[in-house]
Amino acid sequence: PAPRCHLNKQLIDIRVLKGEPAELSCAVSRPEVTGTWFKDGLKLTSMDGVSFEKEGLVHKLIINKVEDIHAGKYRFEGGDIKTEASIFVEDPPQVDRVLLKNLSSVPTVAKAGEKVRIKIPFEGRLPVRAIWLKDRMELVDDARIRVDKTETFTMLSIPSCERKDCGDYKVRLKNDSGVLDIDLKLVVIDKPQPPAGPIKIVESSANDITIQWNPPRDDGGKPVQSYIVERQQVGKSDWETLGETPRSCTTFTTNKVEQDMSYYFRVRAVNAEGASNALESDEVKAVSKASPGAPDPPEIVSASRDTITISWKVPRKTGSSRIVGYIVQKRKKGTTTWLPVNNVPIADKKLKMTNLKKGLQYEFRVAAVNAAGVGDASEPSQPVFARDSTKSPGQVKDLKVSRSDGTSVTLTWKRPEAKDGSDVRGYEVEMRSSYNLNWTKCNALPIEATTYTVKGLQAKERYFLRVRALNDSGPGEAAELEAFIEAAPPAVSPRFLIDDTVKSFLVIKAGNTIRVNIPFEASPDPVVTWLKDGLPLPDRAVAVTKDDTTQLLIGAAEFADTGTYTVELQNGLGKRETFSFQVQVTDIPQSPGPIQLQENVPNTVTVTWEPSASEKWESNLYYTVLKRESQKGVWRVVGDLIYTNKFTFTKLIPGRDYYFRVVAKNNLGTSGPSETVQPWRIKKPKVECQVKPQKYKGVNQNQPPRFLVPLKPHVVTTGSECHMSCAVGGHPPPKITWYKNSRDLSNDPSYFCTNDFGVCSLVVLGVTKHDEGEYVVEATNELGRVFSRAFLTIKGNK
Repeated sequence: PAPRCHLNKQLIDIRVLKGEPAELSCAVSRPEVTGTWFKDGLKLTSMDGVSFEKEGLVHKLIINKVEDIHAGKYRFEGGDIKTEASIFVEDPPQVDRVLLKNLSSVPTVAKAGEKVRIKIPFEGRLPVRAIWLKDRMELVDDARIRVDKTETFTMLSIPSCERKDCGDYKVRLKNDSGVLDIDLKLVVIDKPQPPAGPIKIVESSANDITIQWNPPRDDGGKPVQSYIVERQQVGKSDWETLGETPRSCTTFTTNKVEQDMSYYFRVRAVNAEGASNALESDEVKAVSKASPGAPDPPEIVSASRDTITISWKVPRKTGSSRIVGYIVQKRKKGTTTWLPVNNVPIADKKLKMTNLKKGLQYEFRVAAVNAAGVGDASEPSQPVFARDSTKSPGQVKDLKVSRSDGTSVTLTWKRPEAKDGSDVRGYEVEMRSSYNLNWTKCNALPIEATTYTVKGLQAKERYFLRVRALNDSGPGEAAELEAFIEAAPPAVSPRFLIDDTVKSFLVIKAGNTIRVNIPFEASPDPVVTWLKDGLPLPDRAVAVTKDDTTQLLIGAAEFADTGTYTVELQNGLGKRETFSFQVQVTDIPQSPGPIQLQENVPNTVTVTWEPSASEKWESNLYYTVLKRESQKGVWRVVGDLIYTNKFTFTKLIPGRDYYFRVVAKNNLGTSGPSETVQPWRIKKPKVECQVKPQKYKGVNQNQPPRFLVPLKPHVVTTGSECHMSCAVGGHPPPKITWYKNSRDLSNDPSYFCTNDFGVCSLVVLGVTKHDEGEYVVEATNELGRVFSRAFLTIKGNK
């Protein structure tokens, strides 16, 4: 006998994009074998776009351009060999390449108040789901924004755009075959914001006034071209335009002023879209440079329930003429209105004031007067109560140096004992170097805490420091110590010490704590700045830096905490270093919504469900569909990695009950299931036999039954399908009955029997070890009975 042929190379499953070519090929061991190709059980013939080739031992099926109709199971048979494989046609969402390139590389620009419409046509297997996102958050319809979607395009509409609509947008198109992300940018042009304030008075005299401001924080999307400066005299309503400065100049000097007159100034920023709202100054007075400067804050000499006595010193700048006296003003602490104590200048540098309300706290300031007029007022004095004086506070306890570096010393101390003046209102710190006998105050206002850092010191220098407690009666006795400033450590540029413990991408379950520690090294100590998506951290986030480690802490993560976090180091040497990482806040998905079943195509069931609520915040969510064939059967996966809310199941057997379950999945796990309640069943068709009457009486054509093609033995693996078939002849058409181990299978729903014009088939889906055994098909008519037998062997999966 001739040697048997066997396969050198089997067919394998392939996935092909719609419109692309596809090829199935297998190799046999004998060149004389001629094969036949089948699709879904039907024999294939040459047709447009589909051809068959044979090159030696290799047999090929070639499809020039794959369409949806080409999806299915293909089989090659030749002699005593057979091999099968499937072609899966993928048709993911697609957008025109030119449009896609333009959207990604060219921003969409609009003016504030204009209508914005961004339309993106697409193709792909329906249904295609379109999602618009801005700054990682899904856009939903509201009073300002509308998102439209049809089967051929999606569109974003903003009837009247604003600057806050600027940003990076993402359009995500999803269907059963894949996902397409489109990144685009929207730029909205507007007038600039007002210049950043406040307006500072650089110089003021009887002849001219110079003001200064900062550029606007938002230039409206177009560069600032210039600034317009206007002036209003106090008491008048008209504003006068003084001039215009170029964008590089944020100072302006005017000589259109009169001595001793007061003015308001305002500045507007101008770009190509127009002028901003105005930034206004406080009241500015044109005072001659010959007037005196501001004295130091007055000192409290004594205080009682009836009187308070203050004293002051001559100002450092007396002006161009002799000082003739002083004007004193008072105010209640916490108010902004200063009231005159004397209307006529007094020559003395000490004043005793009466007519004060007992128990109230007052502040005082002094201005010197010469021939040019009243000079600038001093800073306020220390607050003082109108009440009988109390005992001065005692000496602070345990004064010591807690920390020292090359340029600073940190002091700590404890409050004086209660018997030494318990009503301490604060502390003052003074210092002097070893070569200077004069003490200098380190703080202008009382210190409330019991620690203070003295900065700006020289390395390798010796300093003397002292601290006094303060109360309403004045300062107490000073506690003094000596400190030596060590040499500053060598400068080290800021650098992050990133290792395997610091991740660049974190997935955090909602409700859990976000805690990220970033180690670094730098000398001197750097300024540490944290940002989220380029903006300051939200109030919920806490950043703490200690011992060369900076930590980000968020107690209970929310979905809004998703984003890019950046930590920046900068020291006095001008060196800057940044490190960024991403945080994705997610959670186990919520269950999908109710399931609906429909028979859109005969002998199939389309499963649709409401999307999981988690789709709003989870970009990597997908669905899995399971089915079982009885109320207590085993659930089996029939569809996975589904990014839409629809799935069609085709392998239905009439007469069986089917139950379906859908779950949502992401990186953290699987949601609870959504299940059908009622079973799905396709009624088993009844075989109708039609007998055509003979038109004439001729030769008797009755024949006993016979097998044209007998049953063949089968060997299959557990869980796969088994198709057993034979061909039967005879007249009248024989009745077909199937048996397994002598048991009639006609009424067993586990088996699906068909008889198509004498081709008889038995289908076993998802075979198990219990299906192994001898199968017999019986054919009978009036003239006789015949049998064909075959054995089904089941092998376990390897």
